[in-house]
Amino acid sequence: MKASVYKKYGSPDVLKIEEVSKPIVLADEILIKVICSTVNRTDCGFRSAEYVISRLFSGLFKPKMQVLGSEFSGIVEEIGSEVTQFKVGDRVFGFDDKKFGGHAEYKTIGENKSVATIPEGIDFEEAAAILEGSHYALCDIFAAKVQKGQKVLVNGSTGAIGSSAVQLLKHHFGAEVTAVCGTENQELVKSLGADYVIDFTKENYTNTTLKYDFVFDAVGKSSFGEAKKVLKENGIYISTELGKGGQNVYLALWTPFFSKKKLLFPLPTINKKDTLFIKSLVETNQFRPLIDRNFNFTLDQIIEATKYVETGQKIGNVVLKIA
Repeated sequence: MKASVYKKYGSPDVLKIEEVSKPIVLADEILIKVICSTVNRTDCGFRSAEYVISRLFSGLFKPKMQVLGSEFSGIVEEIGSEVTQFKVGDRVFGFDDKKFGGHAEYKTIGENKSVATIPEGIDFEEAAAILEGSHYALCDIFAAKVQKGQKVLVNGSTGAIGSSAVQLLKHHFGAEVTAVCGTENQELVKSLGADYVIDFTKENYTNTTLKYDFVFDAVGKSSFGEAKKVLKENGIYISTELGKGGQNVYLALWTPFFSKKKLLFPLPTINKKDTLFIKSLVETNQFRPLIDRNFNFTLDQIIEATKYVETGQKIGNVVLKIA
């Protein structure tokens, strides 16, 4: 089968299209013919190993799992002898940041892992983008214990995580949402559910007079020190990045004990229960993944797609068409 392979860490240019062996299905696994995948921050982070700590999971000196692609959608082609939840022909979507494998024509995953049937009315392109941004956003929203009516600011509201957060905060948690984005995307984030919009090209959100219960930096471009100015007395700040010099890790250990305004740094996880919960949010129109429509990438264009993602200019999710 054809796959995008990387055998060393580095820039997008380390990615190569190669013929590799089709995965063998274990008793509790399903074999998926991949129709679509995405190129996202998870894939890019493991490929570059910019944060060296990621090598503890992917391999110290070279990647153990050489086919990236944490998100996927496709059709079940074969099931293991013990599988009961799926049948051949099912349309499925999922997330796998342990084995990856979405950037290939076929991948396997355990039936009890983060995989589920695609909701009615959702195509493969959209299904492939359901889980990465949403599960990161949910992890941080739950950690902040957001309550109905609270005032929340989302910085980076047009990315995969930020666009998910805006929708979930508004439609599921009932928060009052202020979204930060560029001039050209103001109407877009309003359509996602934002009550108010701050144009970062004209105003720095940390200089506003408004106060928030929760500031969620979905792009990691601000700091706790800056955000404290707009946090309420017991406000919470969460960033999706480690921060300068890894400061967010240290502040997450210190602020809960010595500051009323707190920085939290929850480690994102996802399991079968989370996957089914997010699927239910899609089915009840509380969430739909935002798709970048500026470009249509195929597997053969994996390098171009990755470079585009790393410009930081993408809108929502960048889908990669495999089949």
